[in-house]
Amino acid sequence: MDSTLKNFGLIGVAGYIAVRHLKAIKDTGNNLLASLDKFDSVGVLDSYFPQSDFFVEFERFDRHFDKLKRSGTKIDYVSICSPNYLHDSHIRFALRHQADAICEKPLVLNPWNVDALQEIENETGHKIYTVLQLRLHPRIMELREKIRNGPKDKVYDVDLTYITSRGNWYYISWKGDIQKSGGIATNIGIHFFDMLGWIFGEIKNNVVNISEPKKTGGYLELKNARVRWFLSLDYNDLPRNTKETGQRTFRSITVEGDEVEFSEGFTDLHTSTYKEIIAGNGFGLDQARQSVMTAYTIRNAKPIGLQGNYHPILKSI
Repeated sequence: MDSTLKNFGLIGVAGYIAVRHLKAIKDTGNNLLASLDKFDSVGVLDSYFPQSDFFVEFERFDRHFDKLKRSGTKIDYVSICSPNYLHDSHIRFALRHQADAICEKPLVLNPWNVDALQEIENETGHKIYTVLQLRLHPRIMELREKIRNGPKDKVYDVDLTYITSRGNWYYISWKGDIQKSGGIATNIGIHFFDMLGWIFGEIKNNVVNISEPKKTGGYLELKNARVRWFLSLDYNDLPRNTKETGQRTFRSITVEGDEVEFSEGFTDLHTSTYKEIIAGNGFGLDQARQSVMTAYTIRNAKPIGLQGNYHPILKSI
């Protein structure tokens, strides 16, 4: 890893995911010069970078970046934790200011946005990285190696279930607006779709069985897997034993009927992501492309109902 201290900017510092980026910047021994958010509840900065500048207006943040550049202070990276629909614009901001971009998932909402960003990368010479932290999870890495070392023509049966119940606030916020968040498949599912593609190869078929504001489910056929998937924000969809223990999230992935346990090991994945990026090994546009296309297709598909190879939980909801 390059041992030279790197200067960061951060957009969306009041969001819940931003603290993982703050921690990653600090844990990698680097510095946050300035951050932006229209909300000013950002006392978390005191725990990481109390001396950094903070802005609530984009125009002043932009001007500050220009002043830093003219004074000889280089911003090396801009971390982007803003709402999904703003990612494309904020990535462009970073590259225009001669910095590399580190963007939370999803990189963008539409596949053609990836193509346009590729042009801007080529024009500016700066890189766009995205956070695909499940690729760095030890258990997921082990599973990928197991599949890669197995029979080359084997097609595995996979079930993905992710239920993360949300309160009424969710649907009032930008996350509940499909035009801003991309809907459930994008906002909570894209990491899983990326993981599945990373492990089992390119997508050959993408079918949606149900699509509702709180839940969606379908079938993905990949090169080496048949995947029945279900995503939900509805507390009522949680298994009884999950509710009885007071939990509000249920996550399950089975491969050939065997559970893939990866509930632990998430704590430092953003720090690992930053280490890889600073070392020049981050995940770029090409790695993000398939999952963006997958989520886009799901968002725009016409559901076919309970036909074909659908997730068994759909029978009971």
